Parts: sequence; C-alpha cells; structure tokens
Amino acid sequence: MAPSVEELRAIDLFDGLDDAQLGVWAAAAETRAVADGEVLVGQDEPSRGLWLLLEGTVESLVVADGRSERIGHQAAPTWMGAIAALTEAPVGVEIRAMTAGRVALIPPERFVELALQTPSVHRKVMQRVGPVLSRLSAREQHRERLAALGTMAAGLAHELNNPAAAANRAASDLIEAIKAIAKALDAFVEAGIERADAEKLLELQRQALDRAATCTALDALDAADEEDAMRDRLEDLGVADAWRLAEPLARARVDEAWLSDVARLAGPATDAALRWVAASLTARTLAQELKDSTERMGALVGAVKSYAYMDRGGLVEADVHEGLETTLVVLGHKLKHTRIEVVRDYDRSLPKLTVHGSELNQVWTNLLDNAIDALGESGTITIRTSLDGPCVLVDIADDGPGIPDELRARVMEPFFTTKDAGRGTGLGLDTARRIVEERHTGTLSFETGAGGTTFHVWLPLAGTAR
Repeated sequence: MAPSVEELRAIDLFDGLDDAQLGVWAAAAETRAVADGEVLVGQDEPSRGLWLLLEGTVESLVVADGRSERIGHQAAPTWMGAIAALTEAPVGVEIRAMTAGRVALIPPERFVELALQTPSVHRKVMQRVGPVLSRLSAREQHRERLAALGTMAAGLAHELNNPAAAANRAASDLIEAIKAIAKALDAFVEAGIERADAEKLLELQRQALDRAATCTALDALDAADEEDAMRDRLEDLGVADAWRLAEPLARARVDEAWLSDVARLAGPATDAALRWVAASLTARTLAQELKDSTERMGALVGAVKSYAYMDRGGLVEADVHEGLETTLVVLGHKLKHTRIEVVRDYDRSLPKLTVHGSELNQVWTNLLDNAIDALGESGTITIRTSLDGPCVLVDIADDGPGIPDELRARVMEPFFTTKDAGRGTGLGLDTARRIVEERHTGTLSFETGAGGTTFHVWLPLAGTAR
C-alpha cells in the first residue's frame, strides 16, 4: 500500500512540493510495518532505495569486530538511505528499528529517476552528502586510531613486561644473596677469625669483585669447562653444594692460589667464606641486572612520552629524527620477531621544524606499519632524511613486492584498504595525507615498482604548520 500525500508532506525532504508532485512520490512507495529490533538494512549491503520513516524510531550503528556502536538515531517523520541510492554505494551503517513502526520504501532506480525530476529533493539530498561522509570518516579515523593505540599498547606492555619480570627476579635473588652474606658473617664470628685475617679476607673479596668487573664473557663451551673445574676444586676443599658457588667464582676467574689463601685464612669457616664471596659476586651481578632492566623500562616510558609529546603544546619545535626514532621504539614489538632490517640514512644537520608532533608521529606510524606489513617476515626498510630545497624530505622505503598497478590510483582514497577484514579501515594513508598536507602544508607522494615502495614526505622549513 502506498503512503498518503499527507504523510509525505510531514517529511522535510519534500518541502515545497505540491499535492500532484507528492502524489507521484507516494505512488512510487510501498509501505509496511516494522518490528522492534528489526534490521532494515545491514552495514555494507547494497542500497535498497529511499526509506521514508512514517512511524517509530530507528538507530544507525557501525558494526566492527562483532560489536555494534550506535552513532545516531532518527524519529518519524524522516527519510534515510538517499545518499547510498544516488551514489550506488553500499550503505555505510546498519539501520535498525528501536521501536515498532511503519516505513515506506522507494526502489533505488525509481528514486533516482524522481530525484532528478525534482530539483528541490535532489538538492536537499546533496546537501547532506558532505556532513554525513565527514561524520563517518571522522568516526572511522577515531576508531582506527584507537585500534592502533590498542595494538601499540599491547606491544609496549609486552616490551615492558620483559624488563619488569627480569627486575622482579633480580630483586628476589638479591634478597637471597644478602641473606647469604649476613649468614656468612655470622659464621666468621662463630669461627673466631682474627681481625687481621678478616681484613685479608676482605682484600681477597675485593680481588674477586675487581676480576669479575674486568673479565670478558666466556663463550658457552669455555664457561662450562671453567665451572666444571671450579666445582672440582671446591669439592676438594669440602665445600657443600659446590655447584651453587662454581658459576660466580668461575666468572670472577679466581685461581688455585686465591682459593688456597681463602682456605688458609678462614680455616673451619672456609665454606662460609666462599659462600660470602660468591654471594657478593652474585649481588653485584643482580644489581647490574636491576639497573639494566629499570633503564630499559625508563627508555620505553620516555619513548612513549616523546611519541605523544606529553607535557608539550600542540605545536612543538622538534627534530624530525626524534619522532622517527620514538615511532620505531613504539613499533618495536612488530619488528621483534621478524628478520626485517631497518637502515637509517639520516642527515643530522637538518634544522628543527615547528610541527604538530603527535600528529606527525601518526604519519610515521602509518607509513612504517604499512612497510612492515608489506615485507612480512623479512626485508629491509630504509629511512632517509635530507634537505630538498625549502623542505625537509623524509623517505620511507621497503624492498617488498610493490603496489599492484590496479591499486596504485586508489591507495590514498579514504576507506580503501588492501588488508584483510578487521585489520584496517582504509584511512591510514588518507589520515597521513591530511596531516602532511592540511596540517603542515607539505606533500605526501609515493613511488612503487617490483623493487619495492617509497613514500616521500616533504615538510616546509618555514613554520607553516596550522
């Protein structure tokens, strides 16, 4: 059944049309009831035409990764789906009834025919195109940034977990080493070691610590041989659990004469004296591991702060290499388990630029992330910086298979992606282009072929970021 002229007159799409014109539109439509929760059209489905909402309320949702995000709702009387019908593009959202109601549908071919015959209707539809696409693009860009942030956060959490776990282990072992040192000192007192002998034992301890600090690491085979020999010497001296002390003492390269001196001075407390020295050596090693681990965590946190330019304004004066390097740190988890080599060819004499630092780092993230994906498990990424007239030029190249001929003209189009479903929205390069061109008055282009792909970013030396 067709809707009435009075029902169409209440819809603003038809403002200014007389009864005869409204009658033509009404005759082209077919009405039906809709149930609460019914999906009128699915996301990315072909257009079914112009929807006229006569009664009830509907909502628009973006569906991704099995989850639905509500982006708006409409109440009768109103119209929907005109842009997709005119452009012959898939519907970018899911439209679902929030309440029971009634709709009328005009098939796409008939709607296009009537819209072209009715300038006021066509004009009203076209006025909606820009704002609707802008909202969808902004929401998808936001979703892509959140997805990228989530991926980077997971990678950084993994990177932070390794030194944090190492620091925790070192701290626990250090507590045990300190306990061993205290126990050995108690044994010295009980054995009645004289002050002069105790001072000589301290000198022997310092010798072992100094040797350990200056010795280079043995290869695995030599280290195993040294530990076996040390265990045999310790067992000859009657040391219990000699295997526990063999590794730190062997690493310190203490010799037979040193061991004999300890045994002569400590007497019945020889076992305790050797445990004391071994615990001291272990404690210093563990302290260095703690230092290395906390420095690694500090470096990662510093890289994240630098990547986001925290505690600095929107516009910053920055060395372009700083952003490239911190981006590589943030993407380190993606490179860690590959054989991809990163080659840096930097012109360190380049002047600093006034840029939107965190936004520019999105550019490096998108370009480097694409290069890593293009290479897969192995290959080379070359990052080159140079001065090109009034601009700083940054080239990010990979030696992957290149971009196929049929896709080259579309790679920077919004929403176009060659990645599998759920892995990309097609806004990475569009976002990069907008940041470079609109926010920094620069230029982004690329060259590609069988030998790989190179993206070129030109950033003006003059402070033209806005």
